[in-house]
Amino acid sequence: MRILLMGNPNVGKSVLFSRLTGVHVITSNYAGTTVHYTQGFMKLGEYQVEVIDVPGTYTLEPTCEAEEVARRIIDSGDIIINVVNATNLERNLYLTLQLLEKKVKLIVALNMWDDTRHQGINIDLDGLRKALGVPVIPTVATTGEGIKTLVENIPKAVSLEIPVRSHEERWAAVGNIIEHIQQVTHRHHTFSERLADASVRSFSGALIAIIVLTAAFIIIRFIGETLIGYVFDPLFEKFWVPVLTGLSVLLEGNGFLHNILVGTLIEGNVDFVQSFGLLSSGLYVPFAMVLPYIISFYLVLGFLEDTGYLPRLAVLADTIMHRLGLHGYAIIPTLLGFGCNVPAILSTRILESKRERFIAATLISIAVPCAALQAMIFGLLGSHGWKYVAMVYSTLFVIWIVLGTILRQIVKGFTPELLIEIPPYRLPPWKTTLQKLWMRTYGFLMEAVPMILGAILVVNVLFFLGVFEVIADFTAPVVNGVLGLPKEAVTALIVGFLRKDVAVGMLAPLSLTAEQLVVGCVVLAMFFPCIATFVVLLRELGIINMLKSAAIMITAALITGGLLNFIL
Repeated sequence: MRILLMGNPNVGKSVLFSRLTGVHVITSNYAGTTVHYTQGFMKLGEYQVEVIDVPGTYTLEPTCEAEEVARRIIDSGDIIINVVNATNLERNLYLTLQLLEKKVKLIVALNMWDDTRHQGINIDLDGLRKALGVPVIPTVATTGEGIKTLVENIPKAVSLEIPVRSHEERWAAVGNIIEHIQQVTHRHHTFSERLADASVRSFSGALIAIIVLTAAFIIIRFIGETLIGYVFDPLFEKFWVPVLTGLSVLLEGNGFLHNILVGTLIEGNVDFVQSFGLLSSGLYVPFAMVLPYIISFYLVLGFLEDTGYLPRLAVLADTIMHRLGLHGYAIIPTLLGFGCNVPAILSTRILESKRERFIAATLISIAVPCAALQAMIFGLLGSHGWKYVAMVYSTLFVIWIVLGTILRQIVKGFTPELLIEIPPYRLPPWKTTLQKLWMRTYGFLMEAVPMILGAILVVNVLFFLGVFEVIADFTAPVVNGVLGLPKEAVTALIVGFLRKDVAVGMLAPLSLTAEQLVVGCVVLAMFFPCIATFVVLLRELGIINMLKSAAIMITAALITGGLLNFIL
């Protein structure tokens, strides 16, 4: 049996999906599209049944690719759970009536039921059940209220024989239902409601966004640095250094194998960043340097998602994003990019047009440094003074604006208007937030650790064969003349294709000035993406658009690096 979860965007459908299936799910592309759906399994009686979280849609008369997928996927389901926002019945019931006309087995989950009490909305449940002719179960997905009753009633889903109505007839039917089953009583606005209104106004919303994003940045740094200083560094120093020191003694005399596994010992001590061995830098970089910032970033991001702030940020950013050929929802992939560019580019699927996806993916790859890269930038430049860190970030921000404006003019296509349902503010359940944190962190480790180990192995072999010396001599006019960096920096540029954070770390032994480090960090951030991002770009954009995007990256990086070298 296959159960489909369908509903408008931002009605709590994904939270309900997590409640039903747990966290072990599969995300797949719908055939022939870049739109994805999430698949999981749940226990229904004695049987295990498949559950599909269908892309959110307002109507079965599609206006974008995601809504087209939602319409086409209906025929594959045995039962549909229509997730409805109880605080916005009039908007949500239009889709419900369309689903009833499809003659599918349907049950309605009246979600956000707790908010109806807060907002003075009184709904006659028996009257709504009678009007629709199908089971209607009130639920609060964030707390689990009503979920058990919903599951128990899934087998009672009903298929009705209802003639297909016109657009006007459907809205008339919705209005008639609302008139008879819903009453709204006068009540004073709560603080959260006033805050919600202020969050999307131009002036107050901008202030709130600055406060929220600044606080998020400070919290991310505080948690990340605390984990590094008090957890991961002591663990490596106390438990792993003795192991590597002993292994170094055993491998004495075998220089090549020693350099591959342990790396270079500096005055008899293990330097986890500069040693560049598989068991030294290969483990320290992902676990002790990058993982703490990944944990802190995804913790903060999950909290902002679940409180309902991100949709408001999308509305607030819509005007700016339109100037870049995007709409406000592109701010969400952009923010995800500060954690990792791979899920950020994957999440550009929420954007309706190929033009938007190309622009968003290109800008993310060029101007949005991932958490791993940021950790290395902080580590490398922080000791020289925070003004140099600010130079890197301000340069990338200017490039994001300028390049986005240029792409808006030269990339053909259209940018649709932002149509988004904004959920009420609510405190998220920590269990849900921590579940998402675990999934995202686990996914990062599965992707990052093999990449870093592979990069270090390849670099060591190429060094041994003398390949980097040849490349460094060939590219010296560009690296030294245009960027103002020593020819040895070409090694970092090449390694950047494998892993950008490792590449930035390779600038440390070159004795560069603070100004040269700024140029190096900016160029590496903008240059050709790491191999994982490259693979995702190829899959999402196709080979032609991926090559166009790569050409834009290389050109922009060299021009920006040259200008920075001239200015600094």
